[in-house]
Amino acid sequence: MDQDVPGLFCWRATGRARAVVLVLHGGAEWGDTAVRPWRLAFLRMVPFAMALHRAGGPHGVHVALLRNRVRGWNEPRLDPVLDARWALERIRAEHPGLPVLLVGHSMGGRAALRVADDPAVTGVCALAPWTPKDEPVGPVDGRTVVLAHGTLDRVTSPTHSHAYGSRAAARAARLARFEVSAEGHAMLRRPAVWSTLVRGFVVETLGLPGVSGSFPAAWARGEGQRLRIPL
Repeated sequence: MDQDVPGLFCWRATGRARAVVLVLHGGAEWGDTAVRPWRLAFLRMVPFAMALHRAGGPHGVHVALLRNRVRGWNEPRLDPVLDARWALERIRAEHPGLPVLLVGHSMGGRAALRVADDPAVTGVCALAPWTPKDEPVGPVDGRTVVLAHGTLDRVTSPTHSHAYGSRAAARAARLARFEVSAEGHAMLRRPAVWSTLVRGFVVETLGLPGVSGSFPAAWARGEGQRLRIPL
């Protein structure tokens, strides 16, 4: 196994900090190959981090993008979970008492849902998440949870994320799941939709000035109507 340490790339807020967003990239089920900064899974999340900083930085939101040590989930080691907890520990040490939101894609979405039980975490936005049938829902107790899946995704299962959302809705403080039509796993066909969704999640959850997008209408739906919100 590569002994490299995780990397944490930070975009600082303007003025006094009020919250932190931690962004988690995807990977694979297995693999000890080191994640370098030029890896596509990592680079895919850089525009999200930059967009979140543009939206939240002037209002006190720090943004951090984690680079995992290795590519794989690697059950039972759960390498990306260990790396995410490492990042959260560093964030708590530097910004004690601040709320943390998690944004993750694919395997990073699974890691985000898994570490949502960290005491600093208040919300999770999981994009095209890898959510197997036995994925535990306990970690999202009392959190705001947003799931989003492309209807054409063949890498991670929209059916599984819907099933996860159905189970997790009873545990989360509130949960919404969006279906991005005509979109696959890489989020390349309709990138503006994904970016707007993530920015809206942060703006609405933290109560920032700005456009909260689809979220006021999503939360106004009855709880049983929030699992197939079309985009």
